[in-house]
Amino acid sequence: MSNPASGQPVSGNHVSGKVVVVTGAGSGFGRLVCRKTAGLGAKVVCADVNESALKETVAAIEAAGGRAVGRVTDVRRLADMQALAQLAVERYGAIDVMVNNAGIMPLAFFADHARAMEAWERCIDINIKGVLNGIAAVHDQMIAQGRGHVVNLSSIYSNFPVAGAAVYAASKSAVNFFSEALRVESQGKIKVTNVRPTGVPATGLAGAIVNQAAIVGILGQNAPAYLQQMQAFAAGELPAEYSDAENIEYYALAPEHLADQIVYAIDQPWGVSISDITVRASGDRYVL
Repeated sequence: MSNPASGQPVSGNHVSGKVVVVTGAGSGFGRLVCRKTAGLGAKVVCADVNESALKETVAAIEAAGGRAVGRVTDVRRLADMQALAQLAVERYGAIDVMVNNAGIMPLAFFADHARAMEAWERCIDINIKGVLNGIAAVHDQMIAQGRGHVVNLSSIYSNFPVAGAAVYAASKSAVNFFSEALRVESQGKIKVTNVRPTGVPATGLAGAIVNQAAIVGILGQNAPAYLQQMQAFAAGELPAEYSDAENIEYYALAPEHLADQIVYAIDQPWGVSISDITVRASGDRYVL
């Protein structure tokens, strides 16, 4: 078995040697996917609007012996995404995998429109246009190569409309439609994975929430128990077993668990496609 960081094929490893482009690479799932795929021998092209965070991701990969390049990219701008794709081809000769990960979650009620509108507009631009731009930027290259893989980050919020998440859920529902339409249009050339994570508190995604009360929609009748659990966690009083992934009552995913499943979807033979995957903590309180 060869060194995964070398980029040479490894027996049973379908990530090694692939060129993987990841948006939102400066933090959260994006950074983890970059590091994990690089560790398996992928050549990673990292994109983020935050230059310093982006540099940290690339530096960490290189320090571990992996191969990576970064480009400051605003996914809302098609020209930026096209330049990102061009960088991947110029540096590594192909685009095997595009991970459209960048996104924000500005939960708010319609009654919050005065203070939420700007965040909602950013959500539409990043979560919808960003994914569309990502697909458009790599589509022709993948078709010309004869194969490719697009991974889109959706959400369990896309499963059903609930109070407090109208705009965010609509944006993720659009991602579902993009994913399924691309799969149908591109069968035999581009495989598509649509990922629907449950809540992952440690990613910082909740930092974009406009009204904290808006989380009630995804909790339903479980809201009081969930809030009590989160308060106990914040106070350091949550029993340790609830934070143990080996426990069936594990209450919230760590970011690594979701990243591992994204990597799992990438780590398949070209003829095998994990087309739709939902990742949950077995004891979480979300009703969707």
